[in-house]
Amino acid sequence: MVGKPQPEPVNGSAKSGPSQSHLAPSSSTLKPDLLSNFSLKSLKLKTKQQELLIRIAILCLVYILAFITRLFSVLRYESMIHEFDPYFNYRTTLFLTQKGFYEFWNWFDSESWYPLGRIIGGTLYPGLMVTAALIYWSLRFLRFAVHIREVCVLTAPFFASNTTLVAYFFGKEIWDSGAGLVAAALIAICPGYISRSVAGSYDNEGVAIFALLLTFYLFVKAVNTGSLAWALASAFGYFYMVSAWGGYVFIINLIPLYVLVLLVTGRYSMRLYVAYNCMYVLGMLLAMQIRFVGFQHVQSGEHMAAMGVFFLIQVFYFLDWVKHLLSDAKLFQAFLRITVTSAIGVGGIALGLGMASGYISPWTGRFYSLLDPTYAKDHIPIIASVSEHQPTAWSSFMFDFHILLFLFPAGLYFCFKRLSDATIFIVMYGLTSMYFAGVMVRLILVATPAVCLISAIAVSATIKNLTQVVRSNNKVPQAGSSKGTGSSKGSSKVSIDQSQPFQRNGAIALLLGAFYLLSKYATHCTWVTSEAYSSPSIVLAARGAHGNRVIFDDYREAYFWLRQNTPPDAKVMSWWDYGYQITAMGNRTVIVDNNTWNNTHIATVGHAMSSYEDEAYDIMRSLDVDYVLVVFGGVTGYSSDDINKFLWMVRIGGGVFPVIKEPDYLVNGEYRVDKGAAPKMLNCLMYKLSYYRFGELTTEYGKPPGYDRARGVEIGNKDIKLEYLEEAFTTSNWIVRIYKVKPPKNRW
Repeated sequence: MVGKPQPEPVNGSAKSGPSQSHLAPSSSTLKPDLLSNFSLKSLKLKTKQQELLIRIAILCLVYILAFITRLFSVLRYESMIHEFDPYFNYRTTLFLTQKGFYEFWNWFDSESWYPLGRIIGGTLYPGLMVTAALIYWSLRFLRFAVHIREVCVLTAPFFASNTTLVAYFFGKEIWDSGAGLVAAALIAICPGYISRSVAGSYDNEGVAIFALLLTFYLFVKAVNTGSLAWALASAFGYFYMVSAWGGYVFIINLIPLYVLVLLVTGRYSMRLYVAYNCMYVLGMLLAMQIRFVGFQHVQSGEHMAAMGVFFLIQVFYFLDWVKHLLSDAKLFQAFLRITVTSAIGVGGIALGLGMASGYISPWTGRFYSLLDPTYAKDHIPIIASVSEHQPTAWSSFMFDFHILLFLFPAGLYFCFKRLSDATIFIVMYGLTSMYFAGVMVRLILVATPAVCLISAIAVSATIKNLTQVVRSNNKVPQAGSSKGTGSSKGSSKVSIDQSQPFQRNGAIALLLGAFYLLSKYATHCTWVTSEAYSSPSIVLAARGAHGNRVIFDDYREAYFWLRQNTPPDAKVMSWWDYGYQITAMGNRTVIVDNNTWNNTHIATVGHAMSSYEDEAYDIMRSLDVDYVLVVFGGVTGYSSDDINKFLWMVRIGGGVFPVIKEPDYLVNGEYRVDKGAAPKMLNCLMYKLSYYRFGELTTEYGKPPGYDRARGVEIGNKDIKLEYLEEAFTTSNWIVRIYKVKPPKNRW
C-alpha cells in the first residue's frame, strides 16, 4: 500500500539525517522565501479579480485627480469665495449653521433690496446651503475643527470627485466598464465642468451637476431593469436637483421627451411604465416641498410636458391591457383610433382651458430666451446684460471641450450603431444639451457630462477595436503550417498573412495617435484650469513690466473700509452685480443685488446712474441712500467696470422710465467717453463718479493726463465738480470708488 506523500518540511529540519543537516539553510535566508511564498499565494488573483482591482485603483486615482486639480486657486491665492453669487450662498450658509434650519427657512433679510427686503426661505434653492451645513456639522461631530468657509470653498471640488464616480457607473450602464472609466477621467479634468467647480466657486451648479447626472443615471438604470427601487432612487435624486438649482427644468423636460420617443418608436415596456410613473409622481410631490417651486410643478407651462407624457403613458398601458383582451385585430385597431383621438382631444381641451383660465402660467422669459436667443435682448435686457447668458462662440466650445468636440460625433455614431434604451437617452441628452449650450454660454456646463460620456464611448470602442486587431495578429497561424499549400485554401491564408503586418502596424499607429491626443487633452485641461478658471474675480492678478505678478485686492479693501468706517445702518447704492458682496463682506444694506427679482427697482438704480447729478440726487434721497459705490478700471485697464456696463443700465432703466433714451448717450450709434462723446454721457452721474479727479492723473508714460487705459482714449470731461456727493474712499488702484451722499441743505 502506497502511503500519502508527506509534505515537504517548511524549515527543512524535519526528517533530515545528520548528513543533511549541513544543507539546511539558516533562518535568515528562510524569511525572504517564506514572505515571497506567502505573498504569491495570497495575491494570486483570477483575471476578473485583477480587472476589478485595476478598475478600483483607476477610479481612486481619478477621484483624487478631480479634487486636487481644482485647488489651484487655493494654492496660488488663499482660501476664499469667488465671483458674486457665491457670497450670498456663503452668507446664508453661515446663517444656517449659526441659527438653525427653521430660522433660516423663515428668515426675512432686511439688508437687501432696501426698503423692500427679501424672504430668504421662499426665494432660493436651499440644497447647496443644506449640503454644506450637513458636511460642516458632520465634521464637527467627528471633532474636526473647521470653519464653515473652508467647507464652502471645498464643497464644489468634493462633489466634482463624486461626479466622476457617477460618470463611471453611467458609462458602464450605457456601454461598458471601459467607457465608464474613460468618462470618469474625461469629466474629472474637463474645463467645461471645472469652470463651475473650482475651489471657492460656491455656487448652485457645484452640487447641481452631480445631482443632474445622478438623476439621469438612476432613471436609465430603472428603465433598463424595471426595478421600483431604482425608480424611487431617481425620484429622490430629482428632488435633490430641484432643491439645488433651477436647471431642474431641463430634467423634467428631457425625461418626458425621452419617454415620448420610446413610445413613438415602439419601445414601450412595463419597465418604462414603472420607471416613469414612480419617478414623476414621487419626484413631483417631493419637488413641491421646495417653497421656491411649490405648485409651479403642476401649474407652470414649463412642467406641462411631463404631465402630458404621464397621462399618455397611462393611455398606452390601457391599450396594452385591452390588446390582451381583444382577440380581433381589426376591432383593436378601431378601438385604438378612437382612444388616441379622444385622448389627444381631451388633452388639448384641458390645456386650452388651463391657459385661458390662468391656471397654467405661461413660459418664463428665461425659458423663451433658450428657445429664441434674440428674445431676451428685445424684451428682457436684464437677462441679456449678463455675460454668461450670451450666445456661445465657437472658440468657447474649443476652449472648454478641446478634442471632445471631435470625439462627440464619433461617439454618436457608435451609439446609433448599437441602439438601445440607454443609448437613445444619452443621444437625446447630448443633442439637446449641445443646442442649449450654443444658445447660452452658461449651459456648456449642462452639456459637459453628455459630451464626456459620448466621447468616452468613442474612445473606448475605438481603442478596444484597435487592440483586438493587434492581439489577433499576434495569434494568426503561420503560412507554412497550413495543410495543402498548393490548394486555394492555403493560398488564401498566405495572402491574409501577408496583409497582417500592415493591419497590425496601422492599428499600433492609430493607438499611439489616440494616446497622443488624450495626452494633449490633459495638458490643455491643466493649462485652462490653472490660467483661466482658478483666478477669483474678487482678487485680480496681472503681469508687471518686468514679468512679475501684480495682485489687485481693491474689492476687499473697499468692503473692509465700508464695514469699518460707515454706520451699521448705512444704505449703499451700486449696480446689482456687487450687491451680494457688499452685503456679505461689507455687512451693509444694499438697494439691489444679484437676485434681480424686481426689475423696477433695478431700473430705478439705472435711472439714477444715467441721470444728471441733481436728478439722481432726488432719486437717491427717495431711497435713503447714504453711499454710492462704483467700479472703475481706467487706471489699471480693468475692462469689467461700470463704464463698460453703463449702456445696460441705460437700457434697463429706459425699459421702465421712458425719459431715459439710449440714443442720447451715443454719437452716430457709437459709444464714446472721449471729447466726442454725447453731452448727456459726459455729465451723467456714472461718468462723474467714475472719472472724478481722474483728469489730474497720469496713468501711462507718454500719454496725457486722464488717459483711460481700459478704453484706450483720453476722457472728454476732466473738470468734474460734484455738488450733491463727496468722495469718501478710493482704493489704492482706483478700482472701487465710494462716494457719500450729502445731507439736504436747510430749507426755509
